[in-house]
Amino acid sequence: MKRVVVCILAAALLSGCKTSPTGRTQIMMFPEHKMNELGAASFDQIKTEQPVEADTKTNQYVKCIADALIAQLPNKYAQQNWEVVVFKDDSANAFALPGGKIGVHTGLLKVAKNQHQLAAVMGHEVGHVIAQHGNERMTQSSFLQAGLQVSNAVLEMNDVQYRNAIMQGLGVGAQVGVALPFGRAHESEADIIGLELMAKAGFKPIGSVELWQNMEKLGGDRPMEFLSTHPSPDNRIEKLNSKMAEANNLFRAAQQQGLKPHCKV
Repeated sequence: MKRVVVCILAAALLSGCKTSPTGRTQIMMFPEHKMNELGAASFDQIKTEQPVEADTKTNQYVKCIADALIAQLPNKYAQQNWEVVVFKDDSANAFALPGGKIGVHTGLLKVAKNQHQLAAVMGHEVGHVIAQHGNERMTQSSFLQAGLQVSNAVLEMNDVQYRNAIMQGLGVGAQVGVALPFGRAHESEADIIGLELMAKAGFKPIGSVELWQNMEKLGGDRPMEFLSTHPSPDNRIEKLNSKMAEANNLFRAAQQQGLKPHCKV
């Protein structure tokens, strides 16, 4: 049984190995068209559950930023028919889904004070899509679930004492040791992808740091980074600043090409 599982996992790893936009090795087992279908279906459901902002100026402002960012995406993404929707929601949030879907909450517009700061968030969310983080997380979840099921079967076959306690420990270990760090790696990678994307589109890279400074001022209870899927604002700012010189070079090149967005509410 163990040999069969090893063979299956080895075949899966060999067939699903890819490289992210930052050069990180990824394992993704789901076809891209299926992820696009799931993203579109999820977005349609969200639109039935959340009220949509009808204000024309607000929608034009968000769409202006989205268009500037999308124009700098790799061809297969830039050529998609992107749908951008502003949702009436007080949370400072935004998201992007496979299949060319972007959602922005009105609450975010109170925290992202200008086009540069909002572009940082939207670029980050689009970064998740072009790095196919959703596919990677679904694959990871499938592997973790399969691994726990195999472990449980082995313990059961060998009539191991305290099997339930051992399985509970394995579940916590998988969450803290694999799933959460994986989530933080995705967030950090999306930060860097988003920073480069906004700079190429002509938005000021420093807006990304200013955005997270604004987020930090919101306060609220946060779990220790060790037990969180997101890096702390301080760590995000530090990593963004470490890439700022490169981003500013991209920004200056964009300016020279005439890419100077003027998105206003």
